[in-house]
Parts: sequence; C-alpha cells; structure tokens
Amino acid sequence: MTDPTIRLDPMSRVALLVLAGVAGFTALKLAEDIFAPLCLALVTGIILSPLADMLERRLRLPPMSVAAALPTLGILAVGALAFAVEPVVGRLVDQWPSIRWELRGVVNDFRGFVQNIGQVGDEVQRALGGTGNGNDAEAAAPSIPSLTDALFVAPRVAAQLLIFIAALFFFLLTRADIYAWVAEHAGQWLGRETILNRIRTAERLVAHYFMTISLINAGLGIALAIALGVLGMPGALAWGVGAALLNFVLYIGPATMVAGLLLGGLIVFDGWSSVFPALIYLVLNGIESQVVTPTFVGRRIAVNPLAIFVSLVFWLWFWGPLGGVIAIPVLVIVLAMLDVFDDPAVPADEPPLPQKPAEPG
Repeated sequence: MTDPTIRLDPMSRVALLVLAGVAGFTALKLAEDIFAPLCLALVTGIILSPLADMLERRLRLPPMSVAAALPTLGILAVGALAFAVEPVVGRLVDQWPSIRWELRGVVNDFRGFVQNIGQVGDEVQRALGGTGNGNDAEAAAPSIPSLTDALFVAPRVAAQLLIFIAALFFFLLTRADIYAWVAEHAGQWLGRETILNRIRTAERLVAHYFMTISLINAGLGIALAIALGVLGMPGALAWGVGAALLNFVLYIGPATMVAGLLLGGLIVFDGWSSVFPALIYLVLNGIESQVVTPTFVGRRIAVNPLAIFVSLVFWLWFWGPLGGVIAIPVLVIVLAMLDVFDDPAVPADEPPLPQKPAEPG
C-alpha cells in the first residue's frame, strides 16, 4: 500500500515555514486589538506561574481561587497606583495652559539657534501656538483630549482589558494542561519530557527576570523621587513612578524620561539648574543599567545586546508600547525553548505536570 505521507525536500520545508511565519505575523498585526492583550496575558501568566504554584502547593489553595485572586490583586494594585498619582496628574492638567506659555518662552529664548536652519524655528513656534495674539495661540495650541475623545476610546480599551483579564484567568487555571498539550505536540523529535523541562525553564527565567527588574525599577523610582524632592522639583512622586514604569521599556523608556525631565527642568528652574533633574536621572539610570542590573540579572540571564535591541525594535514597531513591554520576556521564552540558557534541572519541589494517558490495550 502506498504511503500517503507527503515528503518535502529541505528547501520546500524552509519555504513553507517562512510562509507560515509571514502569515502568522500578518494575522497578529491585523488583529492587534485581540492578539496584543492575549499575548500580554500569556506573558503575564508565565511570570505569575511560579507564584501561583507556590500558593497552590504551600497554602493548598484551589487552582480556581488562585487564578481569580492574582488578576484581582493586580487590578487593585493598578487602581491604588492610579489613586496615588491622580493628584499630581490633575495638577498637571490644570497647569497645562501655563506650562504651554512657559514652553513658548523657552522656544523664543532659543530661537536664535535655529534661525539658519530653514523653517525649523517657525515650525516649532507654530506647533506651540504661533506668535499671534492670545486667542490665536489658544486656538492653535495642542489641546488635551476631550471627554468625547475619551468616550470614543473607552469601549476599545475596556474590550482589550476584558480580553486580558479573561485570558490571564484561564491561563493560570489551565496552564499545566496547556504545557502538557504543547509538549505532546511539539516533542515528537526532542521528547515530551525535554519540552516540559524547557517550558519550566522558560517560566522560571522569565519570572526571575521580571521580579528582579521590578525590584530594581522600584528602587530607581524611589531614588529619583527622593533626589527630585530634595532638589525642589514639583511632582517628585509622579516622576519616580514614571521612571519605574518606563524603565521596563529598554532604551525608549529612559530616553522619554530624559526628555521629560529636561522639559520639566526648563519650566521649573532657571539657568543651568534646569538640567539638574535630567542629570540626576542619567546618573541613577547609569548606575542601574551598568552596575545593578548586570549584577543581579546577568548572572543567570545573559542575552546578546544585539538580540535585545532587535527584539525591542521589532515589537515596538509591531505593537507599539505594549510590544516594548513584552519584547524581552518573549525573547527570553524563545531562547529558553531553544535551550540557549544553561539552566539547572527542574527543582524537586516543582508541582507534577500532567502525564500522557496510557494507551488502551
């Protein structure tokens, strides 16, 4: 009897894989509103999996309770953070007209430096409100999004948030079965146990990376808030929170903070004192990136800087700021599945994974 299996030569297999990859990423891009929160939920679930295992194993909590409690606690934490920062954000919104006028004054002071660069000075001046009377400037100035704009965006954001929470809940609830299914279908060449061990390795590495980076970023935010408070910078707490959150997005986050602190310094201080906030942040960020992070993260997760940069650029282009958040965890997961990291064997106290059911005799 003729074997019905279709056998492809190596070049055809490579071409088929490339086409499948292009089709897959095209679908991810076109359905960004669905797949972006799903991907973020999966990465978040992998990060929280060791904590969920500990709660189930040591506190003997049922999986359903753990899967419901962790997203709920996360929502409460985000709400508490928003409540703490809200007064500062409210003051910034109230002071936006005066901030805009201060910016116009800064642009006028430095306008002489750009007079020989064509229309650059005029474009900057026009973007900040022009040189006409107050009413013209008010009309031309960029405005804060209105309530109508927020109402149009709210349903989309709410839908993505609902997708994220639901996907995170179901992943935490059924992650062992998902891992077993992946190992069953992807372990035909390497073996089921090998794939399971690599999944556990990826899980531990991503969780270790995120927990360590979270503590480091929190320390950076606290140090910056204290330093800016001593300097007399308004909203020091908000700047610290912003530094901690933006530091999760490599390169782009620190650059955004430097630009923001330069702008804030120009508004608050005079002369050379205006660059002090940005200089303080650069010093603290340099200590964090060159000393603290390599010491506590690099011992276990050593990734080529080019791979980090390429992953970050790709995911930022692909999904914007959300892509920047998941870029490094996704890279670590992929490298762990490719067995790039020399990670020890699965600890003995790891919870058992579902085993393949015995074939009926």
